[in-house]
Amino acid sequence: MKTECFRALCCKGPPPPRPEYDLVCIGLTGSGKTSLLSQLCSESAENIVSTTGFSIKAVPFQNAILNVKELGGADNIRKYWSRYYQGSQGVIFVLDSASSEDDLETARNELHSALQHPQLCTLPFLILANHQDKPAARSVQEIKKYFELEPLARGKRWILKPCSLDDMEAVKDSFSLLINLLEERDFEPSRM
Repeated sequence: MKTECFRALCCKGPPPPRPEYDLVCIGLTGSGKTSLLSQLCSESAENIVSTTGFSIKAVPFQNAILNVKELGGADNIRKYWSRYYQGSQGVIFVLDSASSEDDLETARNELHSALQHPQLCTLPFLILANHQDKPAARSVQEIKKYFELEPLARGKRWILKPCSLDDMEAVKDSFSLLINLLEERDFEPSRM
């Protein structure tokens, strides 16, 4: 009996490795990229500072590890975003759904540029409408219409989800949907 228990415990072998995906995370300063990623990594939400260049976080999920390259969203940094796109397998775009009209227009233009960029246009996109807990937050339907996602992203694989730091389960669910899109991409036959 003891040897059977021992065999069951020791001879099982290591668990299969989780697939890893390299993602780029973009959005304007103040959209909440750093806060969301820090929460997903179970890091302290205190003393979070806007990313000025870029940072990389390994975000663990049960079925995958996401290596997320978060790019700062300030005016003087956004013009360099495309230098960091190479090797990305998916895109996370975070927008402040409670932002001013001007910032929303800038976010719209940046998302349109990303959706049309040669290195990103075929990748799955997770678009997070953050700060849904704020009174001025626009609904997902309003954002979808304002950002013209239906006509612009037709034929692309994208997900638009509402989120806030108050509901990290919804954020995790959104990332799980993105992982599903990434896994589907892995199983697609390669085209010659």
